[in-house]
Amino acid sequence: MAESNYTESSIKSLSPREHIRLRPGMYIGKLGNGASADDGIYVLLKEIIDNSIDEHSSGHGKRIDVTIGDEIVAVRDFGRGIPLGKVVDCVSKINTGAKYDSETFQKSVGLNGVGTKAVNALSSYFLTESYRDSKMKQAIFAQGELQSESRQCKTDEKDGTYVEFTPDKAIFKSFDYRLEYVETMLWNYAYLNTGLTLSLNGKTFRSENGLKDLLENNLTGDILYPIIHLKGEDIEVAMTHGTHYGEEYFSFVNGQHTTMGGTHQAAFREAIVKTIREFFKKDYDASDVRTSIVSAISLRVQEPVFESQTKTRLGSQNMGPKSPTIRNFVNTFIKKELDLHLHQFPETAKAIQEKIVASEKERKELSGIRKLAREKAKKVNLHNKKLRDCRAHLNTKHKQADDSTLFIVEGDSAGGSITKTRDVNTQAVFSLKGKPLNAFGLSKKIVYQNDEFNCLQSALDIEDGLDTLRYNKVVIATDADVDGMHIRLLLLTFFLQFFPDLVRQGHLYILQTPLFRVRTKKKTEYCYTEAQKNRSVEKLGKGVEITRFKGLGEASPEEFATFIGPKIKLDPVTMKQLHNIDELLSFYMGKNTPERQGFIIENLHVEKDLIENAS
Repeated sequence: MAESNYTESSIKSLSPREHIRLRPGMYIGKLGNGASADDGIYVLLKEIIDNSIDEHSSGHGKRIDVTIGDEIVAVRDFGRGIPLGKVVDCVSKINTGAKYDSETFQKSVGLNGVGTKAVNALSSYFLTESYRDSKMKQAIFAQGELQSESRQCKTDEKDGTYVEFTPDKAIFKSFDYRLEYVETMLWNYAYLNTGLTLSLNGKTFRSENGLKDLLENNLTGDILYPIIHLKGEDIEVAMTHGTHYGEEYFSFVNGQHTTMGGTHQAAFREAIVKTIREFFKKDYDASDVRTSIVSAISLRVQEPVFESQTKTRLGSQNMGPKSPTIRNFVNTFIKKELDLHLHQFPETAKAIQEKIVASEKERKELSGIRKLAREKAKKVNLHNKKLRDCRAHLNTKHKQADDSTLFIVEGDSAGGSITKTRDVNTQAVFSLKGKPLNAFGLSKKIVYQNDEFNCLQSALDIEDGLDTLRYNKVVIATDADVDGMHIRLLLLTFFLQFFPDLVRQGHLYILQTPLFRVRTKKKTEYCYTEAQKNRSVEKLGKGVEITRFKGLGEASPEEFATFIGPKIKLDPVTMKQLHNIDELLSFYMGKNTPERQGFIIENLHVEKDLIENAS
């Protein structure tokens, strides 16, 4: 190993702005291109809106307007406005703000004076204007550096703050805001701040019933009893049970959507089980109590501690200085209010107990075949080599890493090519044998009885939930033809039927592979659409050779390096609503109906295009 020259000159000091730009992931998580809801461009927007929400929570401002254009993102609130003499400092100097003063912002989501400064530093253009007492001040920045600053002057604008910014393409490269993700963000703000009106490009978001509205607006399937809605000081809860597999939680702290949960969510899950056991005076298994639950909890905490700057998991143990623990606070509230509700509504209590008994019966019926299925899965994996694991997971089972991926491919041909090209440290490959079974309408017993499903479940290690999921991204990589689309649908049916949480929590993706290779002797381009192919042909000129990829097995290992390397194109599988699964699968994967026949006939041009493009 070459010896490095470690001297005083090796030590460097960075300004906060330089550090943010050098290590953006520490402040906004992953960069991404906007395809995932947790990509950094959405964190930038959230950081600005959070300041406006904190104003509303303090009793100032009842409206927040968001505008997303081709280049510029803008947020206007009607709070008190930043004190004019501190406008520049508040948006550019780390650890500067009013939130260190607990009297000003008692239960704010942003306490460290970092968020807006990170947005500023990571934007090629950043403008802020503050309107206060009929006066205004403006400041413009580029990559966190002040470009211009106005004097205080008169204005007719109502009090508040206006911010507009453009994410720096030197940091984010190619990106697009998906409005569906922004709409979900704004709806969550609306549910947690009843009486607040938000708008996105003119579309309005408002809630009067808080978390009850959240569940009602996302549930389209059957629920077993009316939503239980409980509210107290610094806590709000809504819950019901459905007929699906898995558990679904929406958890929030001080208005922040804690997508990774934390101490409050853990306390909530524990409190539900404890209260229901005591109510029925039976020691039910926790999994039987919580299976099929759909719930939301919102907590207000003094000086919350999150496990990262992106605030996706709460780490706080206490409600605040000299306050009870979060665990005790949540347990006490649920014990009192849920117990009271079950006594007041015996029909709801009966429905919950019947659900628990049914889950218990299914769990016991499965227990016998689970052991045999596990042993069989090990043998099948060993001898047929269905799973080509990545080095981080070989011979071990541990929690998935953020960069770990499992590709699900059809057949050994595609599996062989992708295996030779993949990053062996983080990318694993699972090869299917033939078309999977249509799992729609089947019970979970089939997961253990079907070799393909059993092996796939074992490879992912999701038999008992996502806590043991071994890969952060599960990627369906099938051919771009009719058979490949069919296999994709069958896999989606399997996951939605038995493991919907994998989809809800953003782990399932579709690999986009090129339809065409356009090349000359000097240059090769891969095209994902007919329009891209036509542009490439026109650009490359004479002597162009066009190849239509009919299957992944036709691509060489070298070409696969393009498809699954740094420029990988992944489409996330998302669900706008929680319980339209039965309706969705019934339409596409159930018995043929006139409605589906009409849908197929109406969309026959898609099949026609595929055939024409292949010829």
